[in-house]
Amino acid sequence: MMKYYYLVLIFVCFACKNDSKNTKSLSENLKLSKVEVDLQEIKERGKLRAITTYSGTTFFLYRGRTMGFEYELLTRLADYLEVELEVVIARNEDELMEMLLAGEGDLIAYGYTILPSRKEYIEFTNPLYFSNQVLVQRKPDNWRRMKLHQIKNRLITDPIQLIGDTVSVKKNSSYAERMKSLSQEIGGEIVIDTIPGTKTTEEIIKMVVDGKIKYTVVDQNIANINASYYPILDANTQVSFSQQIGWGVRKNSPVLLEAVNTWIDEFKKEVDFHVIFNKYYKNKRKYKARVKSEFYSINDEKISPYDDMIKKYAEEIGWDWRLLASLTFQESKFQAQSESWAGARGLMQIMPETAKELNINPNDPYESVKGGTYYLKQLWEKNDDIQDSIQRIKFTLAAYNCGYAHLKDAQRIAKLKDRDPLVWDDNVELSILDLSQPEYYNLPEMRYGYVRGIEPYNYVKQIFKRYEHYKKFIEE
Repeated sequence: MMKYYYLVLIFVCFACKNDSKNTKSLSENLKLSKVEVDLQEIKERGKLRAITTYSGTTFFLYRGRTMGFEYELLTRLADYLEVELEVVIARNEDELMEMLLAGEGDLIAYGYTILPSRKEYIEFTNPLYFSNQVLVQRKPDNWRRMKLHQIKNRLITDPIQLIGDTVSVKKNSSYAERMKSLSQEIGGEIVIDTIPGTKTTEEIIKMVVDGKIKYTVVDQNIANINASYYPILDANTQVSFSQQIGWGVRKNSPVLLEAVNTWIDEFKKEVDFHVIFNKYYKNKRKYKARVKSEFYSINDEKISPYDDMIKKYAEEIGWDWRLLASLTFQESKFQAQSESWAGARGLMQIMPETAKELNINPNDPYESVKGGTYYLKQLWEKNDDIQDSIQRIKFTLAAYNCGYAHLKDAQRIAKLKDRDPLVWDDNVELSILDLSQPEYYNLPEMRYGYVRGIEPYNYVKQIFKRYEHYKKFIEE
């Protein structure tokens, strides 16, 4: 492949606050660098690295579940490309492009307005959707006692009314660029108050609600869903024509771009796309429930109502509590009274015979976590021949799911197939899949017969994937 030289941003301000003296144009913070990763390299790596930010619509945690419009689309894109997904977090919107061009990810998965100024540095995908930019403003305090025409008389209803007024928007955002263009179009200055990129769009909208800023500008779909929770907001005044919203890739990733575009064009025709879009941008009831919840990562660093007890027992077995929380979610989705088809019950889905051995009531959340972690400790100790701690945890999780006896059979198959019986990844995890096949589970060396190997295989992967997400959202 020919070597290309591309302009890559340098992040030069490490701990500075919002300092107008440090503001520079994009082109002033560029230097030459080489990044050569296209779809072939991504396939060989086996992982798509997607760059995004935290927000109440893009990527967040709610009641232990990783959610977001971009996140849900990315999981489907990764399946389409037949690779795993790794989410790379930018601290703010300003870092998205520089991280992409520096090779920290393969794709910007964010509601990026497709602008000529951005096209100088990256290639945009086909648009995911279209949106107008709207002015977000606060209605009068007594708006509920006013007639509709009286409210309108107190609001900006035509962009020309903004001449001489101040609008607060994210620095280096499409909103800031739009306000500059709008000033020229209406023949009068709009004062642009720039807000650091570390602020989420939702936080900036809340500043309008609280009266800390007078106006801001956001995409209409985001404004509408926020206004459904904050009825004091008005988001009816459009300040732009319909604009294309897409994702971005490096200019030297043409094969990736073509693949993503093909997927976008196909996926947008499916019902699933519209269900996902409506979930995050139109379902007002669910949005209100999230915003009110203390188990919403945008509000607080809580995973579940049982965090304190999970922390207590995780400490007793020496595990990161977020890993134990991920296991608990995998088992019960934090539903204390849940029961499986096989009769496993409670937060940790403990089988009746195991509950008797442990002398616990599995329907009691406290006893369930206590009993579950005690059982994990037993399994951990049985796997004392595994030296690597992460691999040992994975063996322990697999045994928790399918039983220690089946795990030992999988290790026997690993030996037969010249795999390492003391390494889970790409070794015993493959052998446990073999236990679904009669030519393996009927072997005389196999003592415990058939097991649906795909369950422990996926179980371990899903718990660790969720754990990685929890680590991104929740401080230890």
